Amino acid sequence: MSNTSEVPREGMEGFVDDWASDKEAFRGVSWGKSMMWIFLLSDTFIFSCFLIGYLAVRTTTVVPWPNASEVFALTVAGEHVPLLLIAIMTFVLITSSGTMAMAVNCGYARKPKAAAALMIVTALFGVMFVGMQVYEWSKLIEDGVRPWGNPFGAPQFGSIFFMVTGFHGFHVSIGVIYLLIVAYKILRGDYEERGYEIVEITGLYWHFVDLVWVFIFAFFYLW
Repeated sequence: MSNTSEVPREGMEGFVDDWASDKEAFRGVSWGKSMMWIFLLSDTFIFSCFLIGYLAVRTTTVVPWPNASEVFALTVAGEHVPLLLIAIMTFVLITSSGTMAMAVNCGYARKPKAAAALMIVTALFGVMFVGMQVYEWSKLIEDGVRPWGNPFGAPQFGSIFFMVTGFHGFHVSIGVIYLLIVAYKILRGDYEERGYEIVEITGLYWHFVDLVWVFIFAFFYLW
């Protein structure tokens, strides 16, 4: 009598078999949510490297670092108001986390129209944030800030500021597109049978983007 049991494959083929054998890679966690967590973990490493690099540059430069209250001030009624635009941007992004959390609750409560509407509102907050960031960049460029130098102090400021905030702004822009696509698919009824866990998965990404901004806000604007 021949042995019909399969011999486990080794190497990359065995790795692929292990991961493809079930829809759940981790106990009790869906495949989609697992992949989002892995993606966010890898993104955390990237942002951490950027911020650590910023700390290294900031603490080793011999040229005075630009004063955030001066660089990021807005003129309102003839008065310079420090960090006004940044405060509004932060408020908008934190508020978007609230609307995203409400969308997740509506998703699990099987209220797809409310979930989609709240995701669209969250996306609009994201568009507002990116729009204000574009204005902030244009103002800095108009004031003479460049990746290779700036009139406010240390020349490294321009390169690392544009790199970190630009990378974060790119994430927000991708998040806006992601939110709108998922909201559209919800309204179209694509998730009626599968459930609305996709809303929570989208929320994980958006909350991560908001959390990263908290660190950028503290490092670049408050220090």
